[in-house]
Amino acid sequence: MGFTHEKEINMESKDSSEPKESLLDYIRDNHPDSLLANGYNNCIIGVASGNDTGRVVYSIPKMIEVCMKELAVDYDEALEWLEYNTFNAYVGELTPIYLDEMYSL
Repeated sequence: MGFTHEKEINMESKDSSEPKESLLDYIRDNHPDSLLANGYNNCIIGVASGNDTGRVVYSIPKMIEVCMKELAVDYDEALEWLEYNTFNAYVGELTPIYLDEMYSL
C-alpha cells in the first residue's frame, strides 16, 4: 500500500467499498495533483482547504479496519503497520492528512 497520484486512479471501479463517485470526481476535478493512499479510497472523508488545500483527508479508524481485514491482523498490529508504513510517510506537500475522528457529529 503506497501512494498514487490522483490522475492514475481508475475512476471506473465498481467496488462497493469505494467512496461515492462524486467525492472522487470532486478530487479529480478540483485537486488533480492530490495524492491518494492506495487501497484506502473508502476511508476518504474530505479534502483540506486553507494552507493545506488539496490534501486528501482520511479517517484513521476506517483505515485501521481496512488494514485489519487486508493483513488479517488485530487492531494493535494494524495501527502499528499504518503508523510505520503510511502515517509517517512524507511524499511531498500534498501528502494526505490522517484524522483520528475523536467525536462523531
